[in-house]
Amino acid sequence: MIYITVPDRNDSLSRAVLAGKEYNIRFLYNMSGDYWSFGLYDVNRAPIAGMIRIVPRSPLTFFYRSVDMPDGLFGAVSDLAHIGRNDFKNGNARFCFIPAAEMEGWYDG
Repeated sequence: MIYITVPDRNDSLSRAVLAGKEYNIRFLYNMSGDYWSFGLYDVNRAPIAGMIRIVPRSPLTFFYRSVDMPDGLFGAVSDLAHIGRNDFKNGNARFCFIPAAEMEGWYDG
């Protein structure tokens, strides 16, 4: 499992190497709805997956099938039912990528 830091900003772009390839991840906090979302982009900032709402304990990209997606799943680890504005900052939630190789047969991405 690879943990990815969510910056303490309402809108940010981060670089990450996932499954041996470099990507850009945009994190966006929606103040009116009180939720986080993320989008995945290639190194040229071309979109691969649009803004996906981040909910805890859910395989966020399970239904996204594209040759450009990294082989694995994104998720948020938390005991909370809802991830608010400061929960990534204060450690109540962590954003992660689980490579398919670590899922040992239950995922056939």
